[in-house]
Amino acid sequence: MSVVIVDYGSGNLRSAEKAVARAAHEAGLSSAVTVTADPSRVAKADHIILPGVGAFADCMMGLSATHGMVEAILDAVTDRGVPLLGVCVGMQLMATRGLEYTVTAGLNLIPGDVKVIEPTDPALKVPHMGWNTLDVARPHPVLEGIPTGTDGAHAYFVHSYALAPADPDHLIATSEHGGSIAAIVGRDNIVGTQFHPEKSQEFGLALIANFLKWRP
Repeated sequence: MSVVIVDYGSGNLRSAEKAVARAAHEAGLSSAVTVTADPSRVAKADHIILPGVGAFADCMMGLSATHGMVEAILDAVTDRGVPLLGVCVGMQLMATRGLEYTVTAGLNLIPGDVKVIEPTDPALKVPHMGWNTLDVARPHPVLEGIPTGTDGAHAYFVHSYALAPADPDHLIATSEHGGSIAAIVGRDNIVGTQFHPEKSQEFGLALIANFLKWRP
């Protein structure tokens, strides 16, 4: 099984690569993990991971500037049904629009806008940074066997903006930070996490392993 992590100049690429390789090994999966800026490698992948760190507009600009990459991702995901995992801003890029500083078009794989977090409690700071549990809105294979809810496992977040899906059916799990925030979104063969699985210890490794096993 070939797993590609898309390199477009943004994201924790090496830590993501190490986490994916470890998750595959511990799950007994035979996986070749590659970090690549080559759209032809993405086009042939069995699983695609789209990372992202920083501002929405900058990340979308970097992705679009990587010649042929957007087309390779969309063709693989929409035409071949390849599973796609977006992480942090990589998840946000799957939205219709990002509203960070300016209006920027996204990939429109998960319809909705990426908006600034506005906690109802003024004592809560933005960015939302730290460890949070998840509340599941609907079951999903990437959460299989992972304890959730108040006493569940914790995931690591660091972000100031969050995706608000237009379709509530695309919301898989939420977290709290002065209000409900989309923590996992998805539909069909697409899933995205606002938190960083590669930094979320055993929770993250379990989620990555579930993603690699996923055959939607």
